[in-house]
Amino acid sequence: MSIVSTRALRTYLSVCAIALAGWATDADAATRYIRTDGGTAAQCTGLSNTPYGGTGSAQACAWNHPFQALPPGGPARIAGGDTLIIGSGSYMMGLGASGATRCHQSYSWDCFMTPIPSGPSATQPTRILGQGHDAGCAIAPQLWGTERASMVLNLQGSSNIEVACLEITDRESCIEQHCHNGSCTGEVLACNRATAPWGKWAGVGIKASDSMKVWLKDLNVHGMAHRGVVAGRLTDWTMERMKIRANGWAGWDGDIGGNSSNSGQIKFSRLELAWNGCGERYPSGEIFGCWGQGGGGYGDGLGTGATAGNWVIEDSMIHHNTSDGLDLLYMSAGGSVTVRRTWAEGNAGNQLKTKGNSLIENSVIVGNCAYFQGVAGNNLHSGDHCRAQGNALSIGLTTTSQATIVNNTISSEGDCLILSGGGSTGARLTIANNLMIGEVDWRQPNERSCAMYTEGTEVVTWDRNFVTGVKNNACPGNSACTGSPLITNRLYTHFDPRPLAGSPLINTAAIGRAPLQDYLSVSRDASADIGAIEFIPVLACVPPPEPGPTRPSGLGGL
Repeated sequence: MSIVSTRALRTYLSVCAIALAGWATDADAATRYIRTDGGTAAQCTGLSNTPYGGTGSAQACAWNHPFQALPPGGPARIAGGDTLIIGSGSYMMGLGASGATRCHQSYSWDCFMTPIPSGPSATQPTRILGQGHDAGCAIAPQLWGTERASMVLNLQGSSNIEVACLEITDRESCIEQHCHNGSCTGEVLACNRATAPWGKWAGVGIKASDSMKVWLKDLNVHGMAHRGVVAGRLTDWTMERMKIRANGWAGWDGDIGGNSSNSGQIKFSRLELAWNGCGERYPSGEIFGCWGQGGGGYGDGLGTGATAGNWVIEDSMIHHNTSDGLDLLYMSAGGSVTVRRTWAEGNAGNQLKTKGNSLIENSVIVGNCAYFQGVAGNNLHSGDHCRAQGNALSIGLTTTSQATIVNNTISSEGDCLILSGGGSTGARLTIANNLMIGEVDWRQPNERSCAMYTEGTEVVTWDRNFVTGVKNNACPGNSACTGSPLITNRLYTHFDPRPLAGSPLINTAAIGRAPLQDYLSVSRDASADIGAIEFIPVLACVPPPEPGPTRPSGLGGL
């Protein structure tokens, strides 16, 4: 399917560790280097980006593996505020890797790096950087988990951290406990948990808890046997240009048990969250074995437990996850959700779910929730398709919520385009300038998706939407509901929401409500258009929007 792309606790030093080779303190923060032709911590200091010469100890050369800096089961050899630069190439993370001297086959799942030491402050972070982090990160160094390692990157208790330009994955074409209830048909590739050696797979890419002021950028977390990221009790995290794809159970799971609530701002820019709940073949990257909750799996792109915090998702793509795309329905009082310039499509449940104070603007929400139906190789049960009725937007409200849905393009083959619930007369929901397209309800093909259904008593304001194809031909508020919206393509196989010349969307939005720019960051004029994308006349000086992912013929991935 052609779519328009978007433009994504400090570790204290133990007294005995000070005597270890290569140790540094906060007072003398250092830059250390990792490269595949480096040496061990005994052979090299890590202070020079040069190979180990083959003889001697404590030489001025690079270490050969991240475990030399952050050894499993041992104290870190870097200090808070240090920079660790990981050279190009690949590094096996788990039993058998250089520096994994405390690991053993009988508990190989515990063979992962010690937590990254916290930086002294947000302006003096500890930095773990892949080579090329400062030059576009064209080819990131690869950290690949093996022998059932519980995680690859450890941010448990780590604060004031920057991590950039890394690929995090494993090398086994399996999903942990895949179809463990025996209900799947066709191909089932569950990871080996019966007999050691376990194989070249690892459970989670990144684990984090009790962590503040973290910046992740240019990370590609994919193909993990369980979850891409498991992270809770976070404060002020920022993610930029991050991919979380094809992790067997879920992409980002914010439920770490007990109190998992977050605080401060949790911000994602240019995030791709895709194909989670599916496996990934090694080395081809082919998507296969997609499953959902009916088979005992999960499948959310991003989901949390009860959480606070101000969540911001912008310029992102959330697509083809086997349950909900974005599930922030467990927001508590005091939190908020903002979604801007984001494309959500093909998720098997709801595309976007929020609660409380919410703003969804300039986004394209394609609710083809039955995407996986009939696609070869998937193991979703019938109840997994259009799960939770497949409403494109699910907006949870509280007694005083203020939620705004403005200048989006929304299509749905689920029960409704918008579902709201929980609101009382003190809550306000504003729906303005949206293009809303109903299709045949996949679960009830004798009717069409409804425009909106509410289970609360909130005050709903409709202002200048274009509504077409919905159940009972509803035309709420002052919506325009006659004729075609004249967009480039409304078919799910090639959905393209750009208005065509002569479209009734052009220059008809409610005055003063439209954001200053559209989905493509094109400036809107005083007479703004309805929907996510402003009409641009075809001129030689105006290039077309850059192409985005293309729909696979099967489960071949994007």
